[in-house]
Amino acid sequence: MGTLSTDDRVLNRDVLYLSLGLREAGKGSSCNRSPPRVLALVSSLLERLVKKNEMLLESNEIKDVITVFHGLRAPPVSIQQYIERIFKYSCCSPSCFVVAQIYLDRFVKQTNVHLTSLNAHRLLITSIMLAAKFVDDAFFNNAYYAKVGGISTGELNKLEMKFLFSVDFRLQVNTTTFERYCCNLDRLEATDVLQIERSIQACRIKETWSNNEDSAPTCAPAIAR
Repeated sequence: MGTLSTDDRVLNRDVLYLSLGLREAGKGSSCNRSPPRVLALVSSLLERLVKKNEMLLESNEIKDVITVFHGLRAPPVSIQQYIERIFKYSCCSPSCFVVAQIYLDRFVKQTNVHLTSLNAHRLLITSIMLAAKFVDDAFFNNAYYAKVGGISTGELNKLEMKFLFSVDFRLQVNTTTFERYCCNLDRLEATDVLQIERSIQACRIKETWSNNEDSAPTCAPAIAR
């Protein structure tokens, strides 16, 4: 079987990125865009992981590691709602959400922390903010991201430092790793997204933004200080 030429590989990669919404056929600011496909896929993956981990915790098959990212209770918004809010108000590039997923994987591997509804939102706002700082040419400061994420600036500063030390300040992502994560996301079926979203909402999530989506969500106080 023949191998793909360099031009073919580049073309396939461009098609993949376009399919995920990482690139647009036309120009335009991220602030004025509808949520790209990659947001739903990242949300689906994380919600599935949260659901799996919480089932394992309930059956005592794994033990939770309490960190500064843990809240006293789960925020009243789904992971997808939270991610879409960050995208809407931060104007960061869609690629940041893939990079943030890579950062989250590195954090989990280094700390043995299990992603749950108590820590997912704080880990998300921190990892996405770091991704924007590393990937984008322009980005908002910590105070702005804290307001978008529903926590104080002081707490986000603390979370940022904890995250950075936990991953040994490893923020560089090479092209091969980025493309591999994009391929894995692209394999997720749309039916999985719908099924997981319905399951999570039926078990736990209450949609409190529907009447006033511009109001910032408020994360519950953290357990560890």
